[in-house]
Amino acid sequence: MKSVFQSIQDFSLEELNLLDDLITFRTLKKGELLLTENQVCNEIVFIKKGILRSFFLNHKGDEITNCFAFENEFMASFASFITERMAEESIQALVDTEVQVLDRKGLEELYKSGFNWQETGRKLTEIEFVNLQRRMISFQKLSGAQRYEELYKNQKKYLELIPLQYLASYLGVTPRHLSRIRKAAI
Repeated sequence: MKSVFQSIQDFSLEELNLLDDLITFRTLKKGELLLTENQVCNEIVFIKKGILRSFFLNHKGDEITNCFAFENEFMASFASFITERMAEESIQALVDTEVQVLDRKGLEELYKSGFNWQETGRKLTEIEFVNLQRRMISFQKLSGAQRYEELYKNQKKYLELIPLQYLASYLGVTPRHLSRIRKAAI
């Protein structure tokens, strides 16, 4: 996690070492939930190893996968974390996953410690906003096959680990259509 923060902001060793007392480590087994819908999200995790997915139930009761997070990425129910209201989604480990955890209190301590941590929080928020906007636009601009190609290009090594129904849901296509897309891509 320190290397990711250092790549975003030029921290002194002293500033980075503040993390040592604030971060905890957790291992999630495949299928284990990090967060359940209607629970307040009080922590942000950094994935050291594994894959997390965020999902919710739609009005029909179907599971909709709205986000994947991979190694060296952050994951949380950001809306819940920011507003301190109940999450509208659940977060689940798709494989055995190791995470570093920073809770709300720890993040506040970092923000109070100085400008660099405040600036990093702003930059990470901007990155999340840009990622969300790109995802929304991709659903209006790209076909399911094009969205699959983008994911394949950026996260190829993980695609075989994600169950077909979750991947199809994330891409906004049926599992059958995703199978056709994958065959055509070979």
